[in-house]
Amino acid sequence: FTDDKIGNLVDFVRVKQDPDLETKNRKPKKPPPPDEPPPDVPPQNFNLNVDQTNFSMQGLNAGVDIQIGSGGFGITDGEYLPIVKVQPQYPRRALSRGMSGWVIVEFTVTDQGSVRDPFVVESCGWIKSPRVSGECFDNPNSVFNSAATKAALKFKYKPKVIDGNPVETAGVQNKITFELIDD
Repeated sequence: FTDDKIGNLVDFVRVKQDPDLETKNRKPKKPPPPDEPPPDVPPQNFNLNVDQTNFSMQGLNAGVDIQIGSGGFGITDGEYLPIVKVQPQYPRRALSRGMSGWVIVEFTVTDQGSVRDPFVVESCGWIKSPRVSGECFDNPNSVFNSAATKAALKFKYKPKVIDGNPVETAGVQNKITFELIDD
């Protein structure tokens, strides 16, 4: 230890308990008894005798064509629908350089709703700086391409259904944007 440092001294004192001190032992109050439930209401009988007047409904087509499917996932005919879209991981290299951009990814939605064979159709990246004012540089090896294709593989869809059977849909495109938010 060096002599030029001066420490502070803290002194602890134990307080003696007063034996003459009286304490109150309090018990919590009992809650009031619950109110009685309302009595059961007897069912009422309604007189449903209605005077039936004859009237004509000529020229009225009241037919409704309703097809009730099984209500299951992906059973009724329809287009594919996105269910889960995972946000991509922002690449460290792009983050350290202050880069923003976007990537258009094309893939196939399988009959199970998963994504297969994603590839980059187009990409654009830019750096926000005084000398480069958000100019897009289209680079086939863009820093965002790998992150976008990895995110696309995690997407989940309700597959396209034709005649009650799910089918694959090729050529589905999705634009994934990478944007830095200014604080």
